[in-house]
Amino acid sequence: MHTQVSPFELHAWKEGNRHNYSAGWKGVSPEFGEIVLTCPLPRTSPESLVSEVRGGRLPVASFEARGMHAEGLKLPTLNRSTLRVGDRMVYVERNRFGATLEQRALTMRYAGDRYRLAALDKNGYVLTREPDDEDPGVEITVRESGRGKNRRLGVRVGGRAEGGDLALALIFAGVDRSVLTRVGAVKAGISRVTHFWTESQY
Repeated sequence: MHTQVSPFELHAWKEGNRHNYSAGWKGVSPEFGEIVLTCPLPRTSPESLVSEVRGGRLPVASFEARGMHAEGLKLPTLNRSTLRVGDRMVYVERNRFGATLEQRALTMRYAGDRYRLAALDKNGYVLTREPDDEDPGVEITVRESGRGKNRRLGVRVGGRAEGGDLALALIFAGVDRSVLTRVGAVKAGISRVTHFWTESQY
């Protein structure tokens, strides 16, 4: 069911120690109830790192990075990842060679709808569900602000959203999105050029 969503905030939390560490964001949406984003969940394997979002009226969403590279990560990355919302897999594509924020945006398919996730900067991003013949779509903006214990996520929704829309938007607050930013685009471009130049020398 599509719902008009009031602006709300999630606040940073953390608990445990280095062997059983959890952190993330907690808050309340007037329309969807209490929301908890855990990023990351306590590890069950050194080669798996998972972030998860749960809420009263939200389907559970999880984002998992799996592989040897996951052992040294603090958050799941977009490489070798699996995204689920409820019992559905979300199909994610990105243009690794894009030079602009728009070109590097993620495109996703979930429950028959198409989505785009684009970085605004290192602290913010916007998820857009594309309009179709039956619905005008929705735009969800998530932005981090503050420092230390005062860190918070501001969530603003333009249009009417479903629980799946909100879960899909919030899970990316628990993901390393740096490759989608302008700085990330530049670094990735330099890395590719260096890699190609090195290979050409052999």
